[in-house]
Amino acid sequence: MVAAGVMVSLIPGIGSTLPLTKSPFFRRSSTISLRFISENTKRLEQQGHAIRCNFNHPGYQIQEEGQVDSHDYRVFLLDNTGKKCLLHVQISPWHDIPLHVGNGVFNFVAEISKDSNLRMELATDELYTPLKQDKIRGRIRCNMKWNYGLLPQTWEDPSSANPEVDGAFGDNDPVDVVEIGSTCAKVGEVLRVKPLATLALIDEGQLDWKIIAVSLDDPRCSLVDDVHDIEKYFPATLTAISEFFRDYKVYDGIPGNKFGLGNKPANKDYAVKVIRETNEAWTKLVTRSISAGQEFITWTLLNASSACS
Repeated sequence: MVAAGVMVSLIPGIGSTLPLTKSPFFRRSSTISLRFISENTKRLEQQGHAIRCNFNHPGYQIQEEGQVDSHDYRVFLLDNTGKKCLLHVQISPWHDIPLHVGNGVFNFVAEISKDSNLRMELATDELYTPLKQDKIRGRIRCNMKWNYGLLPQTWEDPSSANPEVDGAFGDNDPVDVVEIGSTCAKVGEVLRVKPLATLALIDEGQLDWKIIAVSLDDPRCSLVDDVHDIEKYFPATLTAISEFFRDYKVYDGIPGNKFGLGNKPANKDYAVKVIRETNEAWTKLVTRSISAGQEFITWTLLNASSACS
């Protein structure tokens, strides 16, 4: 049985929250939920004690809580390591899923299923950062025509201005992915994707990268390798994606969004550059090496009643 989470300090074994000098965080929340793992080990610590579960293969389960189509609905990820662990341990889809698969392939966590009208997003300030209904302006619906989600272990730094995109600052979230394949992904599902292009969306003044990618399981995956292949094998898709993100807030009385980089998608190499840079920013975030301003970060850990064998 897994007990409720506790907030502890940035230093393992010290049961308090310490101030830390860092960049201005979260317009949406003053707390960020961070959990840390080594390459193949899950470390869960409380008061200096640890339990460990080995992660030798990517196996995950989805756990739903609350009523679908309500603001209380949450989707958690569990590790699925099987016999080596007495628990199916809750993990963070942002911090615990590895970014890199290898050979230019990345893990993608689906937040919104293709053709779904449920607007889901990462709860960056909650224990284990589950997926939740988007509460902005009271709406929980959207009209997404593609699988949409995040690249784990990436972060768009809100303290860093991008000189290539009108000096816009990051939006304080993981990098978003628009997966254009034909299969409908489940909320919380982890897919392997190949990036093809990226859009530099400027959303209410913030830089909000959209990586356009295709699942390795899609039958057309081998046919597309870069931005120029998308129109041939996924006709009109780039235009539709651009128009969607330009206009999706207009009916709330907000002006249409803009795009940087010449108002057009950048190629695969640029998309990989964005992924690399935002992964480096995430690394600085979780190692607490970013400084400027005075606030609190809390390291959210799990209190478990059982250990792994």
